[in-house]
Amino acid sequence: MHSAATPGLTFRDATDADVDALVVLIESAYRGDASRAGWTTEADILEGQRTDPEGVLQVIKSTDSRLLTVERDGLVVACCQLEHRGDHAYFGMFAVSPTLQGEGLGKIVIAEAERQARAAWGISEMHMTVISVREDLIAWYERRGYRRTGQMSPFPYGDERFGIPQRADLQFELLVKKLG
Repeated sequence: MHSAATPGLTFRDATDADVDALVVLIESAYRGDASRAGWTTEADILEGQRTDPEGVLQVIKSTDSRLLTVERDGLVVACCQLEHRGDHAYFGMFAVSPTLQGEGLGKIVIAEAERQARAAWGISEMHMTVISVREDLIAWYERRGYRRTGQMSPFPYGDERFGIPQRADLQFELLVKKLG
């Protein structure tokens, strides 16, 4: 899907053929030295993987989820998960190529994700969880209309599928946005 507001961008649902490119994108946005080119890096708080092919494929195959994939000039440059959860949608697995961060692409992607979730499922709220020590990232979401709830859930310490924590105080905070 192209639109006048997003020249050169194509939004589409991911397919099995996208798994490898999506894993590389997600890893590059959050982990390792490559992630330091952008501002969303988690490299100082988590080592190891952010996701794997099985995790990405699970989202693609789920009947209640979509993995919205964003292409520019035929290259995957961003993605996000949208999951229908009754009266709201869950927003996750959000990644923008580190070399394109800071150019407004993330704002475009999240706005399109909210629009598509409302249109597809008729929901009025978007939920997400963010590692609570990521103050800069939480502030960015707050500028997009998300509010902190103070509702925390534990980080999965000991499960290396989600990374290897470099500090003992990690937990997830629920952020919520009412969609108009």
